[in-house]
Amino acid sequence: MDLGLKDKVALITGGSRGIGRCIALTLAAEGCRVGICARGAEQLERALGELRALGAMAFGCTADVKQAGQVEEFISQAARALGGVDILVANVGGSAGGTLLEATDQDWLDTFAANLFHAVRALRAAVPHFKARGGGTAAIISSISGWKPAPRTQYGCAKAAEIFLASGLAWELAGDNIRVNTVCPGSILFPGGGWERFRRDQPEKFAQFEEREFPSQRLGTPEEVAQVVAFLVSPRASWINGALIPVDGAQGRPGVF
Repeated sequence: MDLGLKDKVALITGGSRGIGRCIALTLAAEGCRVGICARGAEQLERALGELRALGAMAFGCTADVKQAGQVEEFISQAARALGGVDILVANVGGSAGGTLLEATDQDWLDTFAANLFHAVRALRAAVPHFKARGGGTAAIISSISGWKPAPRTQYGCAKAAEIFLASGLAWELAGDNIRVNTVCPGSILFPGGGWERFRRDQPEKFAQFEEREFPSQRLGTPEEVAQVVAFLVSPRASWINGALIPVDGAQGRPGVF
């Protein structure tokens, strides 16, 4: 199926590794011009090389999206370099701190900054560019932790807020032909990720988790998430708005208790 993405401009936060990298590569393969940001310059340059090897026009800059102003600057620079913005994927996430009694107020604030607040700032910066092109679409990468209990409650609360953000903005922005949806991965295994480290460091516990929580007896892959995102931000998904799309293989609980 031709997704109708050729020459669209897609921006992805956290696009140098894991899910974000696969989303960027998938959109580039569909013909998009792609902009990515990441904190690490080395991984960013490696990802840009992969995008350009696919023949894509690509832009990248380093940014810490938890800091006010940096994701806005990424979107502004990318729009100038690539000729506008049609698609935004707010992919950056993460968690700070431990359990309720261990986590500080700052841990909660940092977790919300990495997830919810970065998505809010990115959308606020992207919407004027969407309007200038007659519309656009955004996908927020949330998590099944947004409604399934997991350790580090601050992470689940931030992910639940992202889900609500998308549903609310879908109503607010629909009049400008802008769609906003949430993609909610389950546990995703990729090189250098947390689940790979867990598999390496605690293989028996990992195997028990995999067997107990996954009917297919395996974790998901970044490619499986990226394919869903590519469809969701394409014109083929024009009547999907304000939706929550799980990509979890019917996973049970999203963490190891």
